[in-house]
Amino acid sequence: MLTIYGVYRSRASRVYWMAEELGLEFRSVPVLQARRLADPLAAEAPLNTQSSDFAAVNPMAQIPSIKDGEFAMHESLAINLYLARKQGGPLSGQTVEEDGLLTMWTVWAAAQVEPETVKIVLTYDNGLENSDEGKQVIAVACRALRRPFAALESHLAGRQWIVGDRFTVADLNIAEVLRYAQSEAALFDAHPNVKGWIEHCQSRAGYKAMQASRAREPIEV
Repeated sequence: MLTIYGVYRSRASRVYWMAEELGLEFRSVPVLQARRLADPLAAEAPLNTQSSDFAAVNPMAQIPSIKDGEFAMHESLAINLYLARKQGGPLSGQTVEEDGLLTMWTVWAAAQVEPETVKIVLTYDNGLENSDEGKQVIAVACRALRRPFAALESHLAGRQWIVGDRFTVADLNIAEVLRYAQSEAALFDAHPNVKGWIEHCQSRAGYKAMQASRAREPIEV
């Protein structure tokens, strides 16, 4: 059985969504981000990214990780590419060329988009969105996102999905990276193809199931 290490309020959300889309049975092992704990190394601390037990799973001390039988993997977007390819079906590439495009778009999301969307979501997570400093961070991130948003807007013209004529792992991976910026409505309103596409992604039953589980997780530790 697939084991997913991580909490829903983290990048592990992407892997949980993927498992829902694929109809996979999985075991969830909650691993908290150490930054959420006052003393992550305390004896009574819950399992977290600095726990020695988790270091045996992922020496990089980051979530999510998976174990698929004896096979271990880290890095959320790469995990999803692996699961799609292993399971096959419509979420995976049907040709070598499609496999290449799924990888290309996923790397694009990680390299060109996520560094900026993460700045936005962390500003909100830290309650700084209304501070002068926080507003500046968000504004700079939004400016940096204009070019990748414009590229995706153009790509989606006349298309419903990123690759091929169906929802794939590329849509899921990119939608989760862009979700971190959805607080910035003006950015999405200025790119209606992107806005419509992400709303379509997030209307899927797999996404809703992931979000329902996420909502049940406590925000405070």
